[in-house]
Amino acid sequence: MTIDEDLRAAAEAWMADDPDPATRAEVARLLADGDADGLTARFGAPLTFGTAGIRGPLGAGPARMNRATVRRVVAGLAAWLGARGADGDVVVGRDARHGSAAFADEAVAVLAGAGFAVRHFTEPVPTPLVAYTVRAVGAAAGVQVTASHNPAGDNGIKVYLAGGLPLGVPHDGEIAAAIAAVGPLATVPVTAPPAAEAPDAMRTGYLEAVRALAGPAPDPAGLRIVVTAMHGVGGDLLVAALADGGFTDVVPVAAQHDPDPDFPTAPRPNPEEPGALDLARALGAEHAADLVLATDPDGDRLAVATPADGWRTLTGDEVGCLLAEHLLDRDAGEPGQPLVATTVVSSRLLARIAEAHDAAYAETLTGFKWLAPVAEGAQAAGQRFVLAYEQALGVMVGDAVRDKDGIAAAVLVATLAADLRAGATTLTDALDGLARRHGVHATAGRSVAVEQPEQVERVLDALRRAPPSAVAGAAVVAVADHAAGLVRHADGSSEPRDTPPADMVGLVLADGSRCLVRPSGTEPVLKCYLEVVEQVAGDGVAVARERAAGRLERLGAAFLALVDR
Repeated sequence: MTIDEDLRAAAEAWMADDPDPATRAEVARLLADGDADGLTARFGAPLTFGTAGIRGPLGAGPARMNRATVRRVVAGLAAWLGARGADGDVVVGRDARHGSAAFADEAVAVLAGAGFAVRHFTEPVPTPLVAYTVRAVGAAAGVQVTASHNPAGDNGIKVYLAGGLPLGVPHDGEIAAAIAAVGPLATVPVTAPPAAEAPDAMRTGYLEAVRALAGPAPDPAGLRIVVTAMHGVGGDLLVAALADGGFTDVVPVAAQHDPDPDFPTAPRPNPEEPGALDLARALGAEHAADLVLATDPDGDRLAVATPADGWRTLTGDEVGCLLAEHLLDRDAGEPGQPLVATTVVSSRLLARIAEAHDAAYAETLTGFKWLAPVAEGAQAAGQRFVLAYEQALGVMVGDAVRDKDGIAAAVLVATLAADLRAGATTLTDALDGLARRHGVHATAGRSVAVEQPEQVERVLDALRRAPPSAVAGAAVVAVADHAAGLVRHADGSSEPRDTPPADMVGLVLADGSRCLVRPSGTEPVLKCYLEVVEQVAGDGVAVARERAAGRLERLGAAFLALVDR
């Protein structure tokens, strides 16, 4: 295929500016081979900097993660920090993926060249440790080189701001503009990375903070825990944190414990993926374990499985609500009104739990860029932040880390399991107790791929303008138009929503069910979040769960039909 002259010019200009001989050679080979498709993939739409940072496939060109991309992104971040008069160090960490060490060194060199002192973790570390360090040392910002739970061929950069807060609006747009304003890379000052500061003190401080968060060490009472790090960087710190909490009967999944950038047993290393916990469940059965705890590859999310029903994996909603109930019970009487928070797509069960404990409740848009500021503002409001979670297996607890933290959440789950075991009950018993008090809140997600991206907006617009009168046999009583910031009721009345505008529509049904629909943000896919609530009657929790599961299945089928319409 003939290479378009504009494409050839873009590739040659990029090669002239690229600091890495390996990716320069990659582009040269594509040019020599006349590989127009390969060049188009690398020089088409560039990777965009946005929520949390930037992420994408490894390779040459502006549409890939490489040293040139890292230099430009970090130079823009440094310029933005400098323009704001940011005072303080910048923390740089990395995971163990392909390219992470070189990208971290590149970030350190650019930041040092911009005049910033850098605290540099040279060995791979989990993301929560970087977030903790930014907050603990009062750093101006933090950079973690990671692609989290993406496939092995990806990498990325996550950015933290002062206080260890995840990057969010409007700063993400401001930094993106600063990145776009960076000139030729040869003009970006770089300084050879200085000797790194020993991270031992930060690791020790983090473990102490997790230990304090978990409260008095319970009697582990023979609790046996299987853990997996999914080939990521959280394994050693997770085992150490559990040991500090008194949990020493811990069995790692050996094949997944040490970092491996190829992810040989988990090509999609996301604990939400079907089959991701198969090795951990099998090891749990082999060792008659009481609990499986799985962190994702950068250690910021947690999956939990219990032996009940053949190693049942708990949902993110179940883990978040169990921990909220535990902490609100445990810390009742502490000064300040407790505050818990979650997102609009998570279960409404947390709101019921908060009401029962006279706790404040906050609801935000999806992501910890929205939840972290709620925690940050609690003290100013005279409140005591307890917990925030989102259904995608993220939990943030206490004041040490202002982001999701799978390691701290794991220690808390183990502590709760030990406390329950001492009373001859289990995590599933605790879930049944919540169901009896507040009803079974059954949740599920559905995704629908569309052929053209514009179809997503057509579906959402139709739901806003002409919502169905009923879904799955239940009348639609309200439509939450998050873009307009309004909830419109079937009787013609409306009320404002207090969350920022978002491209999302929610349907509330007369039987208490609801369905929220939004675009995926990364691909032409509609994502739907479903919830039904079933009260527990005299026939018990198990029967109520069966009824809820049936209703949820019917609601999901009705949603698919609605999209087809």
